[in-house]
Amino acid sequence: MEAIIKERKGLGKIDRPLLNDEIRIQECRLATEGEEQYGVVSMERARQLSYETGLDLILIAPTANPPVVKLMDYGKYKYIQQKKVQEAKKKQVVIQLKEIQFRPNIETHDLGVKLKKINQFIIEGDKVKMVMQFRGREMAYMDQGMVKFHDIITKVIEFGGLIESEPKKLGNRIITIVAPDKKKIGELQKVKETKSEVL
Repeated sequence: MEAIIKERKGLGKIDRPLLNDEIRIQECRLATEGEEQYGVVSMERARQLSYETGLDLILIAPTANPPVVKLMDYGKYKYIQQKKVQEAKKKQVVIQLKEIQFRPNIETHDLGVKLKKINQFIIEGDKVKMVMQFRGREMAYMDQGMVKFHDIITKVIEFGGLIESEPKKLGNRIITIVAPDKKKIGELQKVKETKSEVL
């Protein structure tokens, strides 16, 4: 038995439960919004109560034994469900993968700017893909570039980065992914707060 109907809304589709005459079962456990519960009743009785109260019958648990039907206004039910979806979306943590590129002969000032940006991404909870790009003659110095790349990674670890994938040579690039180390970030934040309190 199909317990969910695909309802067209704009260009997309939304799922909705079976309503009123769409519900084709013999009996159900009839619930209401309030404290009044009808228990197990025949669908004929449920439809009679729906007619008397002017409320909809909504099949909310089709796999229960017997299936659970709720007696309430469908518009209100829909609103409550949408609110639940919105709340769940708010609670979802979206982790993004940011990319920062380096050159093997990067200047100290430029390196400082990029490290500051990585620090910001990590504190915000995002992962960072660090890429060191080699061009032309620089390819001959990839080993020295790897040493420099490790030095940069060490600095990132100091302010709360955690190596998720070890640095790898891929063609003319060295790549690593750094994730936030929440424990270390928390400890660093506490130290920062303690220092500001002392000042």
